[in-house]
Amino acid sequence: MKQIKYEPIGIVHSPFKKVQGTPIQSLGAKNTKGIVEVFSKYSRGLKDIEGFSYLILIYHFHLIKKQRLVVKPYMDKKSHGIFATRAPSRPNPIGISIVKLEKRKKNFLYVSGIDIVDKTPLLDIKPYVPEFDVRKTNKIGWLKRKISKLAKTRDNGRFIDKN
Repeated sequence: MKQIKYEPIGIVHSPFKKVQGTPIQSLGAKNTKGIVEVFSKYSRGLKDIEGFSYLILIYHFHLIKKQRLVVKPYMDKKSHGIFATRAPSRPNPIGISIVKLEKRKKNFLYVSGIDIVDKTPLLDIKPYVPEFDVRKTNKIGWLKRKISKLAKTRDNGRFIDKN
């Protein structure tokens, strides 16, 4: 199979200057403001985005240097397969966050609920549509016992390669 390459379409600006202390999910960062800068050559792609309350940001975990197939996620002391977690040290270090769109000014999107480290490369934006994106579920795996920790859990840097 051919190698897949992506070019960033923008950059995320947030108050989180380092990995440690960053919320691990956007629901844990409800009131945290950020700016999504879409590069000028892609700004036409923002046409009509103001009609959506929430956006799905897809980005590259640029500070992750090492992949792991088994990890201890933030809200558990047990190891799990990487695909049963949302940990960042993935074979393809791609992250997703759902943020609230507050306003748009040209190629800048002002958002809240940002849980992304400052200067993270943005790969794509998709509109959040509940009819497409919400599924009624009765299983959330190992997280069922841990989900109450979400609001206060912050990144402790364990997935950053310290070498």
